[in-house]
Amino acid sequence: MNYDKKVVFITGASTGIGLALAKEFAHRGAYLLLIARREKPLAEAKEAVRSLANGPKQRIETLSLDVAKHDAVTRELGKSMTDLGVPDVVINCAGFAAPARFEETSYDVFRNIIDVNLGGTWNVLQAVVPEMKKRGSGQILNVSSVAGFLGVYGYASYGASKFGVAGLSEVLRSELKPHNISVHVLYPPNTDTPGFAEENKHKPAETIAIEAGDKILTPEQVARFTMKGLERGKFAIMSGSSSFIRFVNGLLPGLVRSVTDGDVRKAQRRKDGSLSEATAAR
Repeated sequence: MNYDKKVVFITGASTGIGLALAKEFAHRGAYLLLIARREKPLAEAKEAVRSLANGPKQRIETLSLDVAKHDAVTRELGKSMTDLGVPDVVINCAGFAAPARFEETSYDVFRNIIDVNLGGTWNVLQAVVPEMKKRGSGQILNVSSVAGFLGVYGYASYGASKFGVAGLSEVLRSELKPHNISVHVLYPPNTDTPGFAEENKHKPAETIAIEAGDKILTPEQVARFTMKGLERGKFAIMSGSSSFIRFVNGLLPGLVRSVTDGDVRKAQRRKDGSLSEATAAR
């Protein structure tokens, strides 16, 4: 697929998967709008992406924006479309997780995760889809997660948001296909990003146990298989391990639940044993 001089909007573009995808598109000659909240990481991302551009005329722009703010998204993306043009590709990568057990998750944290992960995707698409429909073409990539098709202990709020992104993508795939706009959803596995490193500081022991055998990919690996998925027109884009988990979960969900339940029980036994040893020592 030829992305030379195509306009690509990417949210969450200052780090992680969003930045890695920006580099892939820059290498292919795309004109990029990198969107994220913090200006300093955005400026650093722009320099990194610029170094891969095909020439000085290739436009690499940034926009400091909180995608959870509906009115601001509508206003600022309207300006960006006037400047750069209606995007040929829109990638919704902005998001975060705050792993914790359900009862330990405050409503404010839950609301923030929903507003950014799901609401941010909604806001961006409401701003750009009408213009893409007028033109009659485009690609949309929404980033979900393995936690968007599999309920994982400790990810109640995150899972709710990412299941929502997956469901929204399913609906939009159907609604926008007659307008020659393809919709894709990415289900990345655990990926070595700054956000993932922050999550690891707060995960319950049970979550860590469930994830113990997972292979952690780099953002660059995720970006490469994502580009292949886009170029092949795949709706659900995922790594081999994620694809296997999704297949087994669809075919034998009881088996997957049994395995994860076993991991939870083992972690809780270890935790209870540690508490008993500590009590005995006192």
